[in-house]
Amino acid sequence: MSSAPEQEAVADEPLAPPADVRPGSPTPLGARYRTGVGGVEGTNFALWAGGAEAVDVCLFDDEGQETRCSLTELTHEIWHGFLPGVRPGQRYGYRVHGRWDPWTGARWNPAKLLLDPYARAVDGDFGTRTETGPTGPALPVQLYGHVRDWPEQQVADTVRDDRDSAPYVPKGVVVGDDGYGADGADEWQDDRRPKTPWPDSVLYELHVRGFTMRHPGIPERLRGTYAGLAHPAALAHLTRLGVTAVELLPVHQFAHEDHLVRRGLRNYWGYNSIGYFAPHAGYAATGTRGQQVGEFRRMVRALHDAGIEVILDVVYNHTAEAGERGPTLSLRGIDNRGYYRLPGDARRYADYTGCGNTLHVVQPHVLRLITDSLRYWVTEMGVDGFRFDLAAALARSMHDVDMLSPFLAVIAQDPVLRRVKLIAEPWDVGSGGYQVGAFPPLWTEWNDRYRDTVRDFWRGATHDVRDLGYRLSGSSDLYAWGGRRPYASVNFVTAHDGFTLRDLVSYEHKRNEANGEDNRDGTHDNRSWNCGAEGATDDPDVTALRRRQLRNLLTTLLLSTGVPMLVAGDEMGRTQGGNNNAYCQDNPVGWVDWSLLADPHWRALAGLTARLIALRRAHPVLRRRAFFSGRPQRRGGLRDLAWFRSDGTEMAEQDWYAPGATLAMYLSGNDIPQRDARGVRVTDDSFLVVLHAGAGPLEVVLPGLPWAGSYELLVDTSVEPPPDGEAERPPEHGTLAAGAELTVPGRTVLLFRAVPG
Repeated sequence: MSSAPEQEAVADEPLAPPADVRPGSPTPLGARYRTGVGGVEGTNFALWAGGAEAVDVCLFDDEGQETRCSLTELTHEIWHGFLPGVRPGQRYGYRVHGRWDPWTGARWNPAKLLLDPYARAVDGDFGTRTETGPTGPALPVQLYGHVRDWPEQQVADTVRDDRDSAPYVPKGVVVGDDGYGADGADEWQDDRRPKTPWPDSVLYELHVRGFTMRHPGIPERLRGTYAGLAHPAALAHLTRLGVTAVELLPVHQFAHEDHLVRRGLRNYWGYNSIGYFAPHAGYAATGTRGQQVGEFRRMVRALHDAGIEVILDVVYNHTAEAGERGPTLSLRGIDNRGYYRLPGDARRYADYTGCGNTLHVVQPHVLRLITDSLRYWVTEMGVDGFRFDLAAALARSMHDVDMLSPFLAVIAQDPVLRRVKLIAEPWDVGSGGYQVGAFPPLWTEWNDRYRDTVRDFWRGATHDVRDLGYRLSGSSDLYAWGGRRPYASVNFVTAHDGFTLRDLVSYEHKRNEANGEDNRDGTHDNRSWNCGAEGATDDPDVTALRRRQLRNLLTTLLLSTGVPMLVAGDEMGRTQGGNNNAYCQDNPVGWVDWSLLADPHWRALAGLTARLIALRRAHPVLRRRAFFSGRPQRRGGLRDLAWFRSDGTEMAEQDWYAPGATLAMYLSGNDIPQRDARGVRVTDDSFLVVLHAGAGPLEVVLPGLPWAGSYELLVDTSVEPPPDGEAERPPEHGTLAAGAELTVPGRTVLLFRAVPG
């Protein structure tokens, strides 16, 4: 079907005489500037478009004038051609010709300019109308392959829209292989990367824009950019904390959803990717005609020089084209049936992501797109690993999640990708999508069981301490199989999605009205406790209790076995005012508020966080490479892990099932099953951790010999630390003899170093 006759149609003929298009090469995919046959400089264009009838590469000058050149060479469904004289900085896109039959999944429409899936830089954004109508601003109707305003809405997505989208879409940019601002081909060799082992890692999830937008030490022109994150002021905070890796919220080129544009909002988090090779142009300070590539690489180098790895949060499970009523921006117009999972009704999309579509990862060229992208970010952009959003969707074969799926198999054997850090968000929204603990070796996982258990314990909702014991000691019930190690568990209490740490102890109900969805969005299951008052309060008792709870949560996280992950700003009391879904809050709600560090209480919390990270770094018993066995590791040794009741005796089986809010954990530093690089057995101090979540004080007896002769108190969360982070030690809790009885205040963590007898 075609569109209404009054629409401005785009002719199928070129708008200008075709250039000298030479055959070129089907590999590599994308636009690659090089020297061709006879020493002629130019750019090779190659696009996989299975089932297409013709492909035009469209070149745009600075005024937006289009020159269209047909690619006539077809090799294994890859359309390709070499255009002499096309140099870095050239803006381009594709028009792909083919059948229009949405009922069978065919949605080719040459009126729609398409972004190259392999574009390494993107210039511009998807335009918005400035005029307002009955529904306010919206994405231009020209972005849609179908007639969006067709009167019969039930079939609107089946009527082709022939209006030209070129003025409203960003363009890909040709980037030269030597145009990154690199110092040489060896820039990303292993000896220039931090290469922090997993057990030694402390992750710090941050948003490039949100972390830098309000930092007073970063020049205003650099705030919100890659260059801003590379600024010494930003690096100083990261190194002062002691984190080993930043996990960046999505930096692939992304688009804003129409429903947000209509409400005057933007997609802030970026989980709406449309360009898997291009750094998001909106975060560039130096320019968007390829300069963003060099800026990103310089950011990575600055972080590496500071000893900090760079992990990207990547969204390969879906794209910004949404469902059948979404815009036609790239893959849908190139080969809808090839790139997306379509059910029996091929007009619709299989949606395991909750975002309208799911990439068809079992399709070889889609799998190639993803793995080519991953390798590019490692080998040419210098990143050290990836966190895969909704990774279970990538692990699906035809329908079910399959840990022998093509995606996981390719990653496991790839000589580049199997060496970097791989983190799964081990679920999606489809049937059977919850896969915590199921991913194979090489992978670590976001452990939401850890999050929920620790939250429940400190809010007083735990019936027994059985699950807490597993979470504190590395979650062996989830990960002790197939050669996996404790660092398979990425432990976290908060993430970008949900309450901040401060809001977790300040709100029991979400406050998402600013998102424009009548507070329907965001989870209702926050497992939070407001400490006696909802939201902001001047009550000194409530505010003091909240700060104590923050210390409890951070201390628990950083003393647990596994890989801890912090969220930017949690260490200084960042709040979103109770918004637990700030994905569209590109404003102070979502940005880190650096003025908090002027408050001595929040400065003290940051100091405590840094002290706990330093303590973890100094003691291998706190970052074990193997699961605890509960047995001695040598003759005459102690068990490597022991659990105690409040009366100082070891816990029996029935104690794990009894109601309780207190747990004491003994970690033996003399019984670590590990040797150093010289083959020498690793030894360390031994520690006793006492966690008491009850509201009132509790009498606790410290374990006697042979566990220790005395105990030195290192951390007491009941005491408000001074801003420098050096915790005060009350005299009565300085050093205590083994077998001594002490009163543990309500809602407190105590960390003792066990002094041998």
